[in-house]
Amino acid sequence: MGTMDRRQFLVRSGLLLSAGLLTGTLPLPKAPVPSTSPALDTWEAVRDQFLLKRDWIHMTGFLLASHPTPVREAIERHRRGLDEDPASYWFENEESAEAEVLRAAAEYLGAQPTDIALTDSTTMGLGLLYGGLELRAGQEILSTIHDHYSTETSLRHRAERTNASFRRIPLYNNLATVSRDEIVETLAKAVRPSTRYVAVTWVHSSTGLKLPVRAMADALARINAKRDAKSRVIFCVDGVHGLGVENVTMKDLGCDFFIAGCHKWLFGPRGTGLVWGRPAAWPAANATIPTFNMDAYRIWMQEPPKKEVSQAAVMTPGGFHSFEHRWALSEAFRFHLAVGKARIAERIRVLNRQLKEGLAHMKGVTLHTPLADDLSAGIVCFEIAGWTPAKAVQALREKRIIASETPYATKYIRLAPSLLTSPEEVEKTLASVRQLART
Repeated sequence: MGTMDRRQFLVRSGLLLSAGLLTGTLPLPKAPVPSTSPALDTWEAVRDQFLLKRDWIHMTGFLLASHPTPVREAIERHRRGLDEDPASYWFENEESAEAEVLRAAAEYLGAQPTDIALTDSTTMGLGLLYGGLELRAGQEILSTIHDHYSTETSLRHRAERTNASFRRIPLYNNLATVSRDEIVETLAKAVRPSTRYVAVTWVHSSTGLKLPVRAMADALARINAKRDAKSRVIFCVDGVHGLGVENVTMKDLGCDFFIAGCHKWLFGPRGTGLVWGRPAAWPAANATIPTFNMDAYRIWMQEPPKKEVSQAAVMTPGGFHSFEHRWALSEAFRFHLAVGKARIAERIRVLNRQLKEGLAHMKGVTLHTPLADDLSAGIVCFEIAGWTPAKAVQALREKRIIASETPYATKYIRLAPSLLTSPEEVEKTLASVRQLART
């Protein structure tokens, strides 16, 4: 960079896009792009886009994704460009590549690019959002006993720093008899006049239960109709195990904030995630990490900004990221859209119903995930009599079936059929579980 100092370097780079730039037409990254797209008209063709070993049955895709061909190729193109000439490649591609990611994410979510902050994971998104929630003395955060460690810890930290109260409730009495109405009514009754935030998880990785988020949002909307703007309940959803599974948009869900990693069901580059916020809700969030938005930087330098800075841009952490991964995220959204959101949702529903029904009718096996499609998604949890979850997972692995154990106080065996699973593999898995149940 010669004699160019850090201030000139940052000003030239256009570190992140301002809100105005995102609404316009920007050039695609200058790195070469593939001239053809893969045919994805069959599930075998979709499976062929992944390098997963074919002699194993993969039932843990919800943990960390294998990258499909378009994502792998995009990562490699950006990595090669950065390795050959880091500064020039970054200068030439940063603005346009980031804009493409946000536009692709917005198309997939049915949202506006300026309402999306980019993160590196679900946990980072939860920490960024919950760590900066605006709270007044006497207000409370309401969550549930079913949420992941990252949600509970982030909310507890915020409550401790603000002297707000933090309350956790069960949403149902018995998982075996849980219903949509029970969940919605339990939540609505738990809301107090002091409740400012409600934080839940769309699909529970502990049991496979899928919450009726839209119905919950509608119940909270009825409560908010009687409140002023500064006291309305803000509804936050950890959606990582629904993103890439369900055929919905942010409008369909009706929540105020949606947090998710993109390297699970969506098959995005490892180390990517997002936070979406309703425009009216974003003012309740305060950034904890400085952004590199160019106009925010101009304001810091006491110069007039050229464009208005959206709160989502302010909430996107600055610094230098693994750009080859972040910039390739647009390909994951495009891949899912090319396969078809409705088609994906139906495929996962069919495979999971096949697995759940097989387990439900199996002697010695207790299925914990609800059979109902509106109360489950892509994760199936169960127990085998006489087997600890850890030993059962190991026994399945010896049969070349990759399962997992729920990382909670109450532990279950966990399987998750996805686009990378065939009906034949589900049947083989059921046969292996049946064999374990007989021993």
